Amino acid sequence: MTTFDTTLTPAELKLDISRLFRKKRLLAFALPAPVLAYLTYVFLAFDVPGLWAKANLENARTLVSDSYSYKTHVTRDNRNGAVSVSIEGERKGTYPDGTAPDWVALGKTTVIDLEDGHTVTFGPETIEYAIPGYGTVRATPSRSAGVQAELPAGDVPEWISVSKNRLAVETGAGRLTVTRNRAEVFRYFAGWELFFFTLDSPYSGMAAGELLQRAATGEAGAIFQDFWTNKMWRHQDVAWAIAETLLMAFLGTIGAAVIALPLAFAATRNFMPLRALRFAMRRLFDFFRGVDSLIWTVVLARAFGPGPLTGALAILVTDTGTFGKIFSEALENVDRKQIEGVASTGATPLQRYRFGVIPQITPVLLSQLLYFFEANTRSATIIGAITGGGIGLLLTQAIITQKDWEEVAYYISLIILMVMLMDWFSGWLRRKLITGGR
Repeated sequence: MTTFDTTLTPAELKLDISRLFRKKRLLAFALPAPVLAYLTYVFLAFDVPGLWAKANLENARTLVSDSYSYKTHVTRDNRNGAVSVSIEGERKGTYPDGTAPDWVALGKTTVIDLEDGHTVTFGPETIEYAIPGYGTVRATPSRSAGVQAELPAGDVPEWISVSKNRLAVETGAGRLTVTRNRAEVFRYFAGWELFFFTLDSPYSGMAAGELLQRAATGEAGAIFQDFWTNKMWRHQDVAWAIAETLLMAFLGTIGAAVIALPLAFAATRNFMPLRALRFAMRRLFDFFRGVDSLIWTVVLARAFGPGPLTGALAILVTDTGTFGKIFSEALENVDRKQIEGVASTGATPLQRYRFGVIPQITPVLLSQLLYFFEANTRSATIIGAITGGGIGLLLTQAIITQKDWEEVAYYISLIILMVMLMDWFSGWLRRKLITGGR
């Protein structure tokens, strides 16, 4: 609280208050200066203007769109005229021969209704795209002459790309590409199509009510089996990958705690009288935790090869150093009176540790163990991407394809859900074990 000298005259007091406010204004302007300097440095060091110039917002929009929607491919082989329809262009999502969604009319001339007046026609020789407000775009593919495109008179709009060997038209209704060998229409729909059942499943397209009726009449096992073995979304493989990720985190965390606890006694002043051994053990802990688990992953992968075991060992090595430091600090703060009380009963040295020391550090041990298990669940995802195991591997594979962004969104959603559940579970278990459920 600011005080003023009451012996000052009113004029002097007014001058004193004026100086105080001036100092506060200068301080208010001085405080943001380091922050402003830091932000300016970041702006220049990371070349933000250059990054913005290189950014492709259209690609970003497509990526985001692909994460929550799917596209249906209608493809015509220009060499023989065969037309096929598939979800996401995958063979596992191809409609059976002679079948198609209701907006595709198959025949010698295939008509694709993209709604709102947008219509694509696969004729015997020419592909046509009728665009309301613009006109009809025609393309005639030829093995010798490439793609002969005919556009309405006027300038070519930016949403049409035309060259000797390729025509691409992209509108809000869909996209058409024509090359010498094939013509393809892409149409986007919201949702994750075929997430439950693939097209070859007898339960594909059934409403939820009908599925429940089938399940009630004894088909629950068959329904679950078709869902569990979905060839496009691979729910069975994803569940196993999640289990591998949790197993890596669990084995690494528990193994590190089991190794670090006895070693921590050798790093404490009150349990290890040999100063040289204490120093060596503490430096060993520093070495283990000083190298990040990702570096240990790369090193151990050379020795043990890829797999979940390598990821678990990487977590174990890093956390052994961290737990060793935490446990040794907890051991140095134990109450000697409790140990002396246990010793007065004639207990052996091992019993003194068991009943006089361990109960005192148990809350710290369990709290840190559960916290690191939760944190290592997230780390195991990245480690799995390097070692070839767990959900991290599936996530990396989906990203590498540059087209399965709906699967990327699916895996990320599962990872977030897994972390949330681990956070809840560790908190619940911590309350049960440490505070008795209070």
